[in-house]
Amino acid sequence: MTQPPSHPFRQTVLASLRESRAALIISALALAGVIATELAAPWPLKLIFDYVLLGQPLPASMAWLDTLLAHGASVSLLVLAGSIGLLALVGGALTYLQIFHTSRMGHRLVFRLRQTLFTHLQQLSLSYHSRSRSGELLTKVANDTAVLREVFAEWMLVFGAQTLMLIGSLVIMVWLNWRLSLVVFATLPVLVGVLWMLNRKLRNTVRDQRRHESHMASRLNEVLASMPLVQAFGREDYESRRFQAESERNLEVGVQSARVIATVTRAISLVVALGTSATVLFGAWQVLDGAMTPGDLLVFVAYVRGLYKPIRDLGKLSAKISRALVSARRIDEILRVQPCSPDAPDALTPRFFRGDIRFNGVTFAHPDGSTVLRTADLHIRPGEHVALIGPSGTGKSTVLSLVLRLLEPDAGSIRIDGEPLARYAREALRREIGVVLQDTVLFGVSVRENIAYGKLDATQAEVEEAARLAHAHEFIQSLPEGYDTILSERGGSLSGGQRQRICLARALIKQPSILLLDEPTSAIDPESAALIDDSIAQFMRDKTTIVVAHHFSNPRGFDRVLTLRDGNFRSEGERVVATTLLPEARA
Repeated sequence: MTQPPSHPFRQTVLASLRESRAALIISALALAGVIATELAAPWPLKLIFDYVLLGQPLPASMAWLDTLLAHGASVSLLVLAGSIGLLALVGGALTYLQIFHTSRMGHRLVFRLRQTLFTHLQQLSLSYHSRSRSGELLTKVANDTAVLREVFAEWMLVFGAQTLMLIGSLVIMVWLNWRLSLVVFATLPVLVGVLWMLNRKLRNTVRDQRRHESHMASRLNEVLASMPLVQAFGREDYESRRFQAESERNLEVGVQSARVIATVTRAISLVVALGTSATVLFGAWQVLDGAMTPGDLLVFVAYVRGLYKPIRDLGKLSAKISRALVSARRIDEILRVQPCSPDAPDALTPRFFRGDIRFNGVTFAHPDGSTVLRTADLHIRPGEHVALIGPSGTGKSTVLSLVLRLLEPDAGSIRIDGEPLARYAREALRREIGVVLQDTVLFGVSVRENIAYGKLDATQAEVEEAARLAHAHEFIQSLPEGYDTILSERGGSLSGGQRQRICLARALIKQPSILLLDEPTSAIDPESAALIDDSIAQFMRDKTTIVVAHHFSNPRGFDRVLTLRDGNFRSEGERVVATTLLPEARA
């Protein structure tokens, strides 16, 4: 297996930002413009109060305003009031640019993360998927990435803007009146401490909340997928109680999180109110003493409000950032899982297999420690038909997964036509192997698309020919839209036998060199199974076939019948020649 990047989540985010480099630059420039307009906004008020209304003389640094004031108070008021509106218009336009480009970057980030996650999940082994909750994986792909999009956009808009606003306000306040600034600075350690306490308390709370949400999604997914069983056993009330228990745990954590946020928000508001009132009090004294002008105090108070607003916003944003950090860790956990080893650069891409299959000292055990194969040897000759029987849980289906490279052996090697499976490109290997799984997996698309899933470029004639071979053509034509009938999720609108025949048609349309059948007639009536037997026997006459079943009442039609015993293949009889491939249907 290949080692994934040490920081896959970070690298994905950086790659997305590199792709959005132009939008990032525009957003940064727009952000700088927005901050500049907000910092300049209080100054027209100072000019109006001090030099128009109070008629104070202009300082040397503002001599350029003499021309404006020479036109009279009315003109000066119109110009200065218009400048306030102009600053607002410019700031609004720049804010629009920033919001648009930042949001677009957020959507692109989510798009890339979801594509990366989906591709990565498909590369992970069946062992990983067998021990993972599908509902939790769904939550990570859909919900956690959405949380990151929202926070990414707000982080760029709120955190970036407010941090710059905070720094700019501090610099101007010190320049205006450093003594009065000390009153404001005295409140900052308190606010920082409150924010630190909020983040510390929220971190664990948010992690628990996301975990409970994943469990709830898994429970919902599991019950909906098993609805026939739930209703058949009359367990609707029982499942409702279980789901309610999961929901209540999530509710408790959510309320606890809301309580922490509300408490800290109230504390921040109290500190801000005290700081503002103290600033106005000491500032008014300085105005009375002649150390400041009324306009200076007005500007200073405006910057104080501009200083505290970012801190309040950062307090609210910290809760969302905590959720985003938890989501980022959950996504990173998946991306750090080692995928299956990639194909070698010189991997073989065969167009046909003779069908010679060899197991040489193969050992395989499941993650729970149960051993399926222990230094097992087996040779299946080209064109040979082999039955693999045994009770449930002995690992018959696992053997087929090993041939398909869905699982990798712990030791030993599996060869097809003399080459180790690892020498073949996975897609090329699986293209030449037809498989009918024990579970009849169908998609919620048309019948034609389900059959053509085995060969995406199949023509309508090829689809119908495969359906005839699987004896599915007649019942498909009786459906409301024939081959264009859209199936319900997992093919629930069809009977078990109909689903199995479509799955068989999907395998046969590939014209495979090797056919693997896992309980192929378990859900089909004997008459239909007998017809399918004849079709498969004719179709696979000179091709290697492995059929898995619990037992065969009549072993005719197989060159060999094997069973898994003590981690090895045991022969149950010699070569038997007959015309049927799946003789249990004749019983």
